[in-house]
Amino acid sequence: MNIKKNDNVYILKGKDAGKSGKILKVDSKLGRIVVSGVNQYKKAVKPKKEGEKGQIITISRPIAVSNVSLVCPKCGKRSRVGYRIEKEKKARYCKKCKATI
Repeated sequence: MNIKKNDNVYILKGKDAGKSGKILKVDSKLGRIVVSGVNQYKKAVKPKKEGEKGQIITISRPIAVSNVSLVCPKCGKRSRVGYRIEKEKKARYCKKCKATI
């Protein structure tokens, strides 16, 4: 998986296509990510204690990694990610501007 937590991504498909946000959580086994402010749904929560009121909260659900594209922090464009060896370490780089991410 070429994207990590705290990366900025652009949504390509789905009901939130065209939006962008920051990755909050990555599940590499299932190939899904949670992006802030994207794919939000309402959930009813029952009261925990007596006298407390129930409420409706909004939660972000995971989306498939294939439906997002990484936004390069240097050039600000969405691009693919490449890998190269720099000082005996594997580093990600933007395929458009060739800057290390």
